[in-house]
Amino acid sequence: MKKILLTGATGAIGAEVLKQLHASNHYSITVLVRDSKKTRKTLKPFDQKINVMYGDITNRDLVNKAVKNQDVVIHLAAIIPTVENNNHELVNRVNVGGTDNIVRSMEAECPKAFLLFSSSIAIYGDRIKNPDIRLSDPPHGLDHDNYSRTKVDAEEIIKSSKLNWCILRLTAIMGIGNHKISGIMFDVPLETPLEIATVRDTARAFVNSIEHKAKLTGRIFNLGGGANCRISYFDFLSRAFYAFGLGKLNFPNYAFAKQNFHCGHYIDGDELEAIIHFRSDDIESYFTRFDESVPRIQRIATIPFAGIIKWFLLKLSAPYKAYKKGDHDKIKFFFGTIEQ
Repeated sequence: MKKILLTGATGAIGAEVLKQLHASNHYSITVLVRDSKKTRKTLKPFDQKINVMYGDITNRDLVNKAVKNQDVVIHLAAIIPTVENNNHELVNRVNVGGTDNIVRSMEAECPKAFLLFSSSIAIYGDRIKNPDIRLSDPPHGLDHDNYSRTKVDAEEIIKSSKLNWCILRLTAIMGIGNHKISGIMFDVPLETPLEIATVRDTARAFVNSIEHKAKLTGRIFNLGGGANCRISYFDFLSRAFYAFGLGKLNFPNYAFAKQNFHCGHYIDGDELEAIIHFRSDDIESYFTRFDESVPRIQRIATIPFAGIIKWFLLKLSAPYKAYKKGDHDKIKFFFGTIEQ
């Protein structure tokens, strides 16, 4: 059996990758994860069935041991910061330094192994005015987005390595039960064009890629759900609100940012699908499962309190806080200018 090392195994995508790898019964699986109660709970169903190494990808000695004799490394571990909580030093140390450790250790310990890396649509920047994205588009808008910059830096480390590698630039990934309504939703302009991919399809892409090394090595792909997974953020969030029993998406002006986010449509995304055949979902199948995941009694119980819940949510909106406080720097970031 091929030996697979997986990082980021307790994240939404990583947990699904682990589940699919294990279900295939074709691989010897090692996961490198930080130790915590949550981690142990997530990995409990796989006790005695996988090899678990507890530690951090920023620990070079540990990474050396983890990659030794592996056939494939699926590197998903990363920190995804928010506008309000962006520890640049930590994000750089994990996303860039950790990736460098993976690459250098693989070059030393398993130079013929196949590295699969998850990059992000974030590197393309704000695409509200030009939503059609292609691989040939240069990174854009990185000055304000440390996360996207770390993904660009990590890509460069991988591309300049001596390894067999493939980079998948993930679109907006949507799972069932792992996306909670929170203040982060206000950072995304309502006009944002989305092309989602579900967690299970995204995980399938990484798993299916293992057996297509020859066609994928040395290449970068845009990973999205395709034309049937496209929707505006306003429509997406509106459907989610109704599913939760929260009613209309009726927030005041300046609750949502007007710029400086990412997402768009992957015009060349079908190329990856043609090779590894990972897609099974579309917008309708996603929302069918989404609706089913919200218990009817919860939806009914939420309806009378929808206004109060939305009032509390508004207090979490960074754009609205900036507008109300007259914070000129953040107003410029979120809105450009505002009407007086």
